[in-house]
Amino acid sequence: MPDTIAEAHAIATFLKGRGLETHAAPLDDAAVRKRVKAGEFDMVVAIGGDGTILRASHLCAPCGIPILGINMGRVGFLIQIGREEWHTALENVLKNECWVENRMMLRAEHVRSGEVLGSWYALNEAAVCRGQTVHPVHLSVSVDGHLLSNYVADGLIASTPTGSTAYALASGGPILPPELRNILLVPIAPHLSVDRAVVLSEGTTVCILVQAGDAVLSIDGQIPIGLAENDAVDVRAGELTAKFIRFGDAGYFYRNLTAHMNQNTLRGMTK
Repeated sequence: MPDTIAEAHAIATFLKGRGLETHAAPLDDAAVRKRVKAGEFDMVVAIGGDGTILRASHLCAPCGIPILGINMGRVGFLIQIGREEWHTALENVLKNECWVENRMMLRAEHVRSGEVLGSWYALNEAAVCRGQTVHPVHLSVSVDGHLLSNYVADGLIASTPTGSTAYALASGGPILPPELRNILLVPIAPHLSVDRAVVLSEGTTVCILVQAGDAVLSIDGQIPIGLAENDAVDVRAGELTAKFIRFGDAGYFYRNLTAHMNQNTLRGMTK
């Protein structure tokens, strides 16, 4: 978006004026991704909405590079700093008046006949859902090798605490504090199945087995991966964490959350 690009160049100019080396470019720029993976940067400033932050986390987490998010989107649950606040935020970073928040990421593996076909990290969720058909999928879910429940539903979300304010929240799940390392399971439109979300103990491993139906796996809303019957998706807390630059006290999360919810309430009341 033109506004985002212009803001990125303004931020780069601001930082260069304080003697720092910067590079402004889209996150999907091959040269930028190569330099991030090589560990050339101390921080990534991600300008956009929550989708931008998700992409930035996938890129930065393996390298341990912290992210400062500047909100240019509509919601921004993951972002503390608004468009008009980045000057002050960056000055505080330069004065070391900030802290680094670590957020758990999931590791999800696609398993077929004992063979791992793919592995991904997710900041929000790994969701096993119905594909392009309107019929529900039949899923069997085990926790640490013990059957939890069978679901007939449009899908099942395995969410991080971060993801509890995303797809899981839209599906009726609870909001978890971001510092937790628990997995949240939330069914999507269950049909005569357990319709409650389940918060699992820290350190558990979840196995979602496709028993029947046209199912796909979606990682943080990216392009879905097709699943066959008897395929399994194993989900556990990953060894990577997404790191975010934060300011003030840890209560920012609740202030940010209630501000967005109040805004949505007021918008719904507007005639």
